[in-house]
Amino acid sequence: MADNRSVYIHEFIDIIGHNRANYMHHMAANWSPIGQEQRGQLCYGVWAVIGSTGRWPEVVNIWEHEDWGGLAASFAVETVGRGAQDPSLERWWAKAAEFRRGGVDRILEPAPWTRTITELCADGVTGECYAHELVGVRAGAAPEFLEQVRERAVPLAARYGWELAGAWKTAMADDDECVLLWAIPTWKQWAAYEEAHTSDPDVGGGPTGARPVVGSWQPNMLGHAPHSPVTTPRQPPPMFGADE
Repeated sequence: MADNRSVYIHEFIDIIGHNRANYMHHMAANWSPIGQEQRGQLCYGVWAVIGSTGRWPEVVNIWEHEDWGGLAASFAVETVGRGAQDPSLERWWAKAAEFRRGGVDRILEPAPWTRTITELCADGVTGECYAHELVGVRAGAAPEFLEQVRERAVPLAARYGWELAGAWKTAMADDDECVLLWAIPTWKQWAAYEEAHTSDPDVGGGPTGARPVVGSWQPNMLGHAPHSPVTTPRQPPPMFGADE
């Protein structure tokens, strides 16, 4: 597997009322073609947080840039207008504001061995549902934790049909936070793994053996948007961008 040097934007988005489906369409179908063309930004995925497993209504977006230079070029485009907002996207922003009230973003750096969205699409990696894990670790321990995920958690999860779709550490921080994303073919396989916490000693003992460096572990279950690359699998095509 090639050394992944991409840089990612990860977003938790707070949704207004019953607009989750509208917002996911607006991002995957309307924004992504613009981001691809103007910023070289690929859609990694758009998902709905399953409310019983986290905040609701909420959406998770992940975007992929080629490298830090690509992200910097995107920021340069974004900050040219009043209020640090690209004036050419005024209509798009206004529409998005009907669906969302705010959110929290972070910049992510991938584990070198984790696949890009292009590789995931080529490999046919998808799932009926996704497990999203936000992991707080001891300062400086993020690279160590990700290696333990690679060595122990990946083969263990594979017993239950889970496949690692992404492994990152939070940038612009103290190497103290990681994000994991697992593609799960069926909800039944998700349930089997959760049940295994009491029946499989390997799972019950912690999926990575990394508890000494872990301070917090916040899991959410996700369902993906119709035009998301993890569904189709391809980048949303330009034809969708007309519906702004």
